[in-house]
Amino acid sequence: GRVRPVAKELSQAQIERYADATGDHNPIHVDEAFARTTPLGGTVAHGMLVLAAISEMMAASFGEAWLTGGKLKVRFRGPARPGDTITASAQETPRDGPGLVYVVECRNQRGEVLINGTAEVPSRD
Repeated sequence: GRVRPVAKELSQAQIERYADATGDHNPIHVDEAFARTTPLGGTVAHGMLVLAAISEMMAASFGEAWLTGGKLKVRFRGPARPGDTITASAQETPRDGPGLVYVVECRNQRGEVLINGTAEVPSRD
């Protein structure tokens, strides 16, 4: 089945809300003056905030099957920054055995890969 991509624009305010929700106030996420002095050159979103776009996309397509039995195996490839628009997408891939496997990725508006990997969806009984 076709999975519809999910796009989100990231803002510093959203990153700060995520920091509050998770308790992860690492200055690389929330302190712009500090973050400018690092090799990243500015604040970046939490990896899990970016990853959430992939989970949301899979949940929208597969609902309960994803929420109860879905598996993600991903690598973080690059940082997402405030002002970026991130797009999660999925491509079904052949599989031996039950269930579905998708190649998933999240890219920014420049087409740079931020996260990639696979998502497994169990077969519906």
